[in-house]
Amino acid sequence: MITADLESLNARPLPAWYDEAKFGVFIHWGLFAIPAFAARLGSISDAFKTDYDRAVAMTPYTEWYANAIKTPGTPSAEFHRKTYADAPYEAFKEPFVEGLKDWDPASWAESFRDAGARYVVLVTKHHDGFCLWPSGVANSERADWLTRRDIVGELAAAVRAAGLRFGVYYSGGIDWTFNPEPLLTMADFMGSTPAGAYPDYAEAQVRELIERYEPSVLWNDISWPADQDAMNRLFADFYNAVPDGVVNDRWLSSSPQTNLLRSPEARRAMDERIKARIAKHPETFDGIIPAPVPHSDFRTPEYARFPDIQAKKWEATRGMSHSFGFNRNDAEADYASAETLIGDFIDGVSKNGNLLLNVGPRANGEIPEPQAARLKAFGAWLRTNGASIYGTRPWSRAERVTSDGLPVRFTQGREALNLIVLGAPVGERLHIRDLEITGEARLLADDSPVTLTQDGPDMTLTFAKPLTGAFAPAVGIAL
Repeated sequence: MITADLESLNARPLPAWYDEAKFGVFIHWGLFAIPAFAARLGSISDAFKTDYDRAVAMTPYTEWYANAIKTPGTPSAEFHRKTYADAPYEAFKEPFVEGLKDWDPASWAESFRDAGARYVVLVTKHHDGFCLWPSGVANSERADWLTRRDIVGELAAAVRAAGLRFGVYYSGGIDWTFNPEPLLTMADFMGSTPAGAYPDYAEAQVRELIERYEPSVLWNDISWPADQDAMNRLFADFYNAVPDGVVNDRWLSSSPQTNLLRSPEARRAMDERIKARIAKHPETFDGIIPAPVPHSDFRTPEYARFPDIQAKKWEATRGMSHSFGFNRNDAEADYASAETLIGDFIDGVSKNGNLLLNVGPRANGEIPEPQAARLKAFGAWLRTNGASIYGTRPWSRAERVTSDGLPVRFTQGREALNLIVLGAPVGERLHIRDLEITGEARLLADDSPVTLTQDGPDMTLTFAKPLTGAFAPAVGIAL
């Protein structure tokens, strides 16, 4: 029995399934998929670097559309005026609900399973406050702001039928139905967690999600509107209801310090500090890495990765393009290549990370072709090389490099040390600098033997069958 105190919570070991799964699929889908539009300034970090004073309304995240259209002159506001004649955001509910008739949760689950994912996390309520399940918890600010079709329940059943774990995302720190003021800066954003009736509403909804769907992952976003003691009770109740469940790190609790940001003066001071930091060290403002909190099972860098092996479990999360929600303006060039995504995934696994790769469906539930193609590429690579990923842990080192500059990463399984080249080498030999390993080695792609020899401090791999340029070949070396 887990008790509601940090000593008990932090003594609980990380469930093995989550550590071993390595790859999950995130899903951002909601009313924002109707307009499917955001400003095009590059990454979210670029928005803060180039247009800080209205950056929150200028991010590439289409799921933030409801906020972006509140600021006159932004690309989103101009698009909304021309396309929807400034209709209220609530007008997107009816066409979204109507489009659900075309949604097939089983096909989603099958595509995620075939991609090699081991778990799926669905956004159940994003910052716009719209719920993808028929919640029994009334929103005091906007009646019937939900779907009557149980998207959460249907997807949970389909995902589990496909042999995968199911998790839920909930926007605990932001809900624009309770706090409708337009947000422009980072301090505006961080200081906008609603008070009043909202903390009880958010807790009741999360408890409802736990009771109805028993999620294996409880993924909160931004912060939490209650204090640490209340949060500890929620965690304990979740773990006792779902003994192998996990929670992420975006649970910054409400406190006198965080509540200071409700003051305009405090927000202005925070914004000036952030702008000064960006001006002095812009390279440090790439991606988002939430600060550690008193309790979590894993950390969640966003469009970022840790450079070294981490003692604490972590999970990189990102969209395939600059947005999580589907963006109608994204062309093939706006998506990271499959090789980039798979290479970053391998790098993260070698450093004790998982990858939660986002899918942003169209409003009718269709997964856009550029995203589907990348899921298929993950599936193809993992079907051949999954033994070097699933169930592994970091080795004593994560990185080395070949003599011609290709990065090399290592993972350690129960029976083999795995060496993965982040490139597309060809030929019979690879030379790896500053590495000494002995043992029987085989290329995972075809189970052909690989001979290991030493040349001073360096190691040469000689392949029985020459490498043909397939991306990220993996070699297993028996322990």
